[in-house]
Amino acid sequence: MMHAQKKMAAPETMPAQNDTTLRQQQAAAWFEGLRDKICASFETLEDELTGTHSDLPPGRFERKPWNRAEEAAKSAAPRTGSNDGQLQGGGVISLMKGRVFEKVGVNISVVHGTFSSDFRKQVPGAADGGAFWAAGISLVAHMRSPLVPAVHMNTRHIVTSKSWFGGGADLTPMVENADDTKIFHGAFRQACDAHDPAYYPKFKQWCDEYFFLPHRNEARGVGGIFYDYLENDWEKDFAFTRDVGTAFLNVYPQIVRRHMNASWTPAQREHQLIRRGRYVEFNLLHDRGTQFGLKTGGNTEAILMSMPPEAKWP
Repeated sequence: MMHAQKKMAAPETMPAQNDTTLRQQQAAAWFEGLRDKICASFETLEDELTGTHSDLPPGRFERKPWNRAEEAAKSAAPRTGSNDGQLQGGGVISLMKGRVFEKVGVNISVVHGTFSSDFRKQVPGAADGGAFWAAGISLVAHMRSPLVPAVHMNTRHIVTSKSWFGGGADLTPMVENADDTKIFHGAFRQACDAHDPAYYPKFKQWCDEYFFLPHRNEARGVGGIFYDYLENDWEKDFAFTRDVGTAFLNVYPQIVRRHMNASWTPAQREHQLIRRGRYVEFNLLHDRGTQFGLKTGGNTEAILMSMPPEAKWP
């Protein structure tokens, strides 16, 4: 599981402060640009629908900025884990409820400050003082058609006294399709192999172990890749993180187009809603990103955008 993963060695020397700032700006700009490309691609899919629900207007993303000062003002009591921390920055929620995408959120954020004393010990490099900076993109898509798999993707850059990248993507089909799984994994294997042949098997295993519901003894979906604490070489690690984002941008629309115009049955829709319940269980019980956001005073709407619009439990 996550705690068993061996962390990669930190660089022997830290970059100068101005270099660190420039790198932070480059990473944040990449995440924002990737957000724009993904949103445009998903809106194109909305326009292309000819099957079920094509009589509805195509969906469009609506954007909503947020900042931590406003979030803190909304709460009458300090948030758990952030009562003695100082948090600044914010982000932008991009949410679409359309005819192909029943609900999809593509969020970006840039936050900084100090972790609370009870939380900083959980973050590498934050134990002494708790100062941090973090930027990233996070995406979850829940589809109208039970034949089109749900998907999650995120990449991030975090700076404490250490500096690392993390992220990945995983596919959650409601009706499993072997070809979809092969295409999805093939795209990320190619992205990994271009940087290090050891990446794909290691990051695939990490994903399989992480996206697992122990209380049900089952995987959330068919996996993908997951990586964290990648801090070998900043330029190389950033290049790999960009390739992960680009691989997602290229492969997921292909998978959506394979199925989005096919008809489905009420029984398949019922099965989809029950499988979504598993998604809810994982995100609320086990997802580290959800816990990180809630414990550091993040925007609740952005954090919980991963929840499906409708789900059932048998």
